[in-house]
Amino acid sequence: MTARILVVDDQPANVRLLEARLQIEYFDVCTAYSGIDAIEAARAEQPDLILLDVMMPGMDGYQTCRMLKSDPDTRHIPVVMVTALDDREDRVRGLEAGADDFLTKPVDEVTLFARVRSLLRLKMVLDELRYRQGETIGIPMATDPGEDFDAEASALVIAGDERSAERYASAMPSHVNTWFETDPGAGVAAINDETDLLIVDLATEDFDGLRICARIRSDAATRHLPIIAVVNPDDLERSVRALDLGANDIIHRPVDTGELNARVQTQLRRKFYADRLRNRLDESLEMAVTDSLTGLHNRRYIAARLRQAMESASNGGAPVSVMIADIDHFKRINDTYGHDAGDAVLRAFATRLTEGLRALDLAARFGGEEFVVVMPGAGLAEGRIAAERLRAAIAHAPFSLQSGEAIEVTISIGLAQAYPGEDIEALLRRADEALYEAKSAGRNRVEAARDLAA
Repeated sequence: MTARILVVDDQPANVRLLEARLQIEYFDVCTAYSGIDAIEAARAEQPDLILLDVMMPGMDGYQTCRMLKSDPDTRHIPVVMVTALDDREDRVRGLEAGADDFLTKPVDEVTLFARVRSLLRLKMVLDELRYRQGETIGIPMATDPGEDFDAEASALVIAGDERSAERYASAMPSHVNTWFETDPGAGVAAINDETDLLIVDLATEDFDGLRICARIRSDAATRHLPIIAVVNPDDLERSVRALDLGANDIIHRPVDTGELNARVQTQLRRKFYADRLRNRLDESLEMAVTDSLTGLHNRRYIAARLRQAMESASNGGAPVSVMIADIDHFKRINDTYGHDAGDAVLRAFATRLTEGLRALDLAARFGGEEFVVVMPGAGLAEGRIAAERLRAAIAHAPFSLQSGEAIEVTISIGLAQAYPGEDIEALLRRADEALYEAKSAGRNRVEAARDLAA
């Protein structure tokens, strides 16, 4: 895994040392020697991770981190503070400033690369979500909204004994509803969609906590669940192994309440941001294939699905037919009752349309008052039955407006069955020609396309 890393330290020797270590592992390294330079470099270079010294003249690492995390252009970049300080107060202060992790000088190389790999994996996921969201809705890469995610959350503690589990649970932030399990199997089984965080005690001898981490990461349902691993401070091997297996953070025993609170807040903030990105992406994808007025599929989506069904039919699969339905005299409805009434008729028509379809049929608004229905597995005879059923359902009862008025509505339908080797444009053209015949013959009727051999 390679990436661009910004190294920030006011001591050139420290910068050169970290730069050399990182370059040996094929990382691309950029450097800065002050807080101001670090902010400018982060904006310009957009690194994947920042290694930030704490003790710098002028703007120290804490101030620099706060400014990086307050800027929409840089707040998504993980920051690891590198410091000679190892007091609990210093770690908490750094985490509260927005740092993602802490490394103590002299930096252990194994720990350094384990932390770097862990944070880079997470950033790759978030970057992909941000990119896909921006690409889907046609705007630049989405940035962190910067909200303070302190809403109610849910956490699970898995520890080897009840006393340790209760101690970790009692140290959690007040807005986090926490429960615990001493049986690892029961703990993993208890995780559900409402679980926002998992704390696993790796220091216990009662079970293999690393195996729990591996199991959580291997299951698609829990793959994105944040994990904080509790380890003994001298157990470097287990700490590194936990990070490599997918733990998001490490906290040492004895667990300090303030530090645990800060690390929990960091993980929850990151999770809620990722969840929001995924939700926005789902909404964007839904909008990309949905007509906003009627809630039906749009032209782009239905064309893709029709093409798939036609390819299947051409390769010996089930037949597919398509109908194009057009609301008769729709312009007269708009002119007489107004465009709001016209929109209401379109929405009501979409409702009746979907209510009369089979589960495997697909309906879309093709444009204006024209709708397309793809009927997989239906030949021309079955398609005509479905089209007549739809025509009768529309004409059967008037459409009620918000004003209390009722409008009589009818539709004309053109129907065509796909032939082997026929392209989508030709099929839709034949259905459209049949629709034109239905209109010419008096409307409120169904016409099927002529056989290609005719």
